[in-house]
Amino acid sequence: MAGFSTHTVTNQPPPLAGHDLFATDRALVDAVARHTPGELLGEVRAELSALGRAGGSAQLQEWGAQANEQPPRLRTHDRYGHRIDEVEFHPAWHRLLGKGVSAGLTGAWARPAGHVRRAAGFLLWSQVEAGTCCPLSMTHAAVPALRADPALAARWEPRVTSTVYDPELRPAARKPGALFGMGMTEKQGGSDVRANSTRARPLAEEGTYALTGHKWFCSAPMSDAFLVLAQAPEGLTCFLVPRVLDDGTRNVFLLQRLKDKLGNRSNASAEVEFDGTWARRVGEEGRGVRTIIGMVAATRLDCALGSAGLMRQAVARAVHHCAYREAFGGRLLDKPLMRNVLADLALESEAATALALRLAAAYDDGSERERAFLRLAVPAAKYWITKRCAPVVVEAAECLGGNGYVEESGMPRLVRESPLNSVWEGAGNMQALDVLRALQREPAALDACLTEIGRAHGADHRLDRAVRDLFTELADLEGAEGRARRLAERLAVVLQGSLLVRHAPSAVADAFCASRLGGDHGGTFGTLPGGLDLASVVERARPLS
Repeated sequence: MAGFSTHTVTNQPPPLAGHDLFATDRALVDAVARHTPGELLGEVRAELSALGRAGGSAQLQEWGAQANEQPPRLRTHDRYGHRIDEVEFHPAWHRLLGKGVSAGLTGAWARPAGHVRRAAGFLLWSQVEAGTCCPLSMTHAAVPALRADPALAARWEPRVTSTVYDPELRPAARKPGALFGMGMTEKQGGSDVRANSTRARPLAEEGTYALTGHKWFCSAPMSDAFLVLAQAPEGLTCFLVPRVLDDGTRNVFLLQRLKDKLGNRSNASAEVEFDGTWARRVGEEGRGVRTIIGMVAATRLDCALGSAGLMRQAVARAVHHCAYREAFGGRLLDKPLMRNVLADLALESEAATALALRLAAAYDDGSERERAFLRLAVPAAKYWITKRCAPVVVEAAECLGGNGYVEESGMPRLVRESPLNSVWEGAGNMQALDVLRALQREPAALDACLTEIGRAHGADHRLDRAVRDLFTELADLEGAEGRARRLAERLAVVLQGSLLVRHAPSAVADAFCASRLGGDHGGTFGTLPGGLDLASVVERARPLS
């Protein structure tokens, strides 16, 4: 009927777009200020705000959606039947990856405060489209492995740390920038990389080999080069496999299929066959794990950063929704039970950000003590932060009600992405066992972590009691494999508590210690005890737009 409408839209929040992801994340702003030298802080803030404004724009949000809605396609052959082994991506993927490269997300190792500024940028970029973070992470993390061979490092590092994205497959010597992937996992071994069966046969030229075998997961298969593990005559060895050889011919790099993954759908993960594939040895024969371990550690930190970013974006969307949505006579944000849920989620997000940025600062410091700190703190943080991501994101989606279950809200994409970092670079048990190994074999690592925790001694009685309980847990490590997860969790949570007690606002630190360390917390989010300043915790997490 003329003049009659049932489609007046009311009580819906405005889009969370057109804002600065960095400047509106108070926990991240504070962490960057804490770990950046004063003379660099203005420059770093400006750089991160530029990235934050781009990431928070409606345009880049649309590109992220497009890259997921139209995922990569495998082309094994051209129209004439020639083998080409290429992956086609939507143009939005290339635009996003190019912006990530130009923002310096592969170039931390030689810049002042490089790891902190890059870690903050990576955390921001995870909120735009996490799929592009895989090649950015692999490329950044390749540097410590390449440095095992000074000649290789001299050739590749300038291209790896470049801010120019060049997607064309051609010899690295003719490219201004290059990306790296990694291939360690095989179907028969999984995380047990020493069970790898790919064989490396020495060639006439010193340091060169022909590889034959199958990699079950090969990250970012359109990269310019890959670090892989294979069995050489002297044992498991690290190799560099270029996609295109120096003479311009394609290396033998047979893409068998792309993985149909739960999330991370804009990014390609492939099974690849090597059949006489040319490779250059990196490091010594038989020392493959030692050579590549620096790359693994760096990517594990990126898993923690990526999960921290996903949590931040989920919490920001939940708080934003509840700030505008009204129900039962007022804003959802002001309802005591919803405020409890949002505050609980915000605590988890801020704790993850604080710990992940502290690890990045340890990389910048580079001292022996900080390296020892990283040896234990990285697997503990990777274990715990990535484990917390999925429940945080799912609960945040529920804060939107049915809207959060609808694809257009953006929350389902975050939910699908949320378990990934817990699996990538070693699932939970691998991280917990790595924590246990460090505790049993590397006393300097435990000493460094306890020194860090001890900087908050006396500031909160609940933290002090949790530290004493941790000492009890650590007193007997014989036969401790069955409780390795418990050890990793307690260490990570106490580290987070120490950081928040020293650096976060009192409302945040008090609520964290009461719930996570004082034991006054239920089995789900939204069970914080009474008497806390939850309104301040929620307001701190609110993304102003």
